[in-house]
Amino acid sequence: MSDITTTELVAESPLSEAWAVFRRSGLALFGLGLLLLIIIVSVVGPFIYVVDPFDIIWAPFTEPGVEAIVPLGTDQLGRDILAGLIYGGNATLLVGVSAALITVIIGISIGAMAGFYGGLADNILMRVTEFFQVLPPLLFAMVLVTLFSPSLPIVAIAIGVVSWPATARLARAEFIRIRNLEYVNAARSIGSKNSRIIWRVILPNALPPLIVSSTLSVGIAILFEAGLSFLGLSDPNVMSWGLMIGSGREYILDAWWVVTLPGAMIFLTVLSVSLVGDGLNDAFNPKLRER
Repeated sequence: MSDITTTELVAESPLSEAWAVFRRSGLALFGLGLLLLIIIVSVVGPFIYVVDPFDIIWAPFTEPGVEAIVPLGTDQLGRDILAGLIYGGNATLLVGVSAALITVIIGISIGAMAGFYGGLADNILMRVTEFFQVLPPLLFAMVLVTLFSPSLPIVAIAIGVVSWPATARLARAEFIRIRNLEYVNAARSIGSKNSRIIWRVILPNALPPLIVSSTLSVGIAILFEAGLSFLGLSDPNVMSWGLMIGSGREYILDAWWVVTLPGAMIFLTVLSVSLVGDGLNDAFNPKLRER
């Protein structure tokens, strides 16, 4: 034992090993870099490119690269496309992350209770999960947004409420796998309460696949938000990429950039999230580390 150095212990830690595997994936690093770039532009961009995305500043349907004042052109109302992309990223990413967080909280809570307690609790919670799973998610989200005000918090909550069943099933499977392992039985034998065993003993060991699922939930939520905005069911006073696509869809044949550019931003964001999720899956899954 005395021959084992602190450096070796750190090198052998699960997080260090996972990060080492993640770094070996060029696609995962590319996705991470692209995602960080999009986040930085969305957060810092409004302080550098101070243009209101709703202001009419130039002639409508100005093509990209024609006028320096509007480098990416204007839409059907003469609004700056670049400003829309920068400011729209804030709303789109905020809704995506918030909805994914709601999905994770609901999914892990229900899955953990079902997997840990089993029996009647498992049957009831899984029937509830199946009820939500068979509902068309986008249609259900549309109903929720229509019933309440179409604001960004309502949109995030609606997306989170319709997206949690897959996370719940994954959490349940992990808890069923772990609940009877030796270290869990040891925690029971020393008198640990069920709440402590669930959240402090089992959950940390069930996190790797849940982290991957949570990452992918962000991309799904972004697509949901774009779909709702495209249908006019998001906040019309907050610029988002989905709102840009929805407002310009009638002019796609005459002004391709009005729809294509925000669509490309959604594609790149979801792609980067997906690549990061794949990289995390390889990093946290021992069976895939040698691929």
